[in-house]
Amino acid sequence: MSHSLGLAIEGLVAVLLVLTIGYCRLLNKRLKRLKADEQSLKATIGELITATEIAERAIGGLKHTVREVNEDIGSQIESATDLSQKLSKQLVQGDVVLQRITRIAVAARPAEPEPPRISAAQSVAAAAQAFSDRRRSNGLAA
Repeated sequence: MSHSLGLAIEGLVAVLLVLTIGYCRLLNKRLKRLKADEQSLKATIGELITATEIAERAIGGLKHTVREVNEDIGSQIESATDLSQKLSKQLVQGDVVLQRITRIAVAARPAEPEPPRISAAQSVAAAAQAFSDRRRSNGLAA
């Protein structure tokens, strides 16, 4: 009996060793796959680092450009404001000069005589005379 018990224990140990070897092979495959994934992950991380550095340089360039544009726009707005104020003053002065010239022209113009006032009866008589003159000149007079 002891011999069969020893044989059973050895058989059990052999089965456990076979299972352990199988499990070790499975773990070995997973480790190889993990190492392969690690290499691709390292490559991806390297690409991300490169892209990040490029983006940081681009952002730095954009910030510099924005500062320059802000300075240029600020000076242009200041120049435009000065020019606008000068033009406003010149327009006011031009308006004053135009008003003076208008007053001078009105004062220098001779007074126009008022047209003579014609009564309604005089205008009817003048129209009748004109009609009569036209008839005579056309040879229609009686």
